[in-house]
Amino acid sequence: MIEHDAITNLILETFRLNGRLLAAGDTIVSDIGLTSARWQVLGAIGLSPAPLPVAHIARNMGLTRQAVQRLVNEMERGGLVRFAANPHHQRAKLVLLTAQGKAAYDTAMTRQEPWARSLAEGIGTQRIEAATATLRTIRRRLDNSFSQEVSDD
Repeated sequence: MIEHDAITNLILETFRLNGRLLAAGDTIVSDIGLTSARWQVLGAIGLSPAPLPVAHIARNMGLTRQAVQRLVNEMERGGLVRFAANPHHQRAKLVLLTAQGKAAYDTAMTRQEPWARSLAEGIGTQRIEAATATLRTIRRRLDNSFSQEVSDD
């Protein structure tokens, strides 16, 4: 198989996997008022060592600022996050988890652990780490090629 055919197959399989992961995630957290998208944003907020504005959360997640803003606004209305003043930017508020948001995220992660263990069973840590490294390399190349295209304009 030629390299570009192999990468095309990997991309297509990644698209299929993404759909399955989102559907499974929705099932795991639906009864706690989350969707996969909300869970993903809560995770980005909860795992960050410092509070971030929406634009930084979106950049870290590889999503558009508008999509993350919509989700954060919904979650703020639902009591999962709150906005705080940003000392570095007057209009770009920081997004923080509320106690309810932290509890929902913790519940989701408690449920995720056995699910992830069952998915990993029999694959082996080395193969999983190699797949992760491959996907990270492709993502970084995409990031670099996109930033070069933007700077060339």
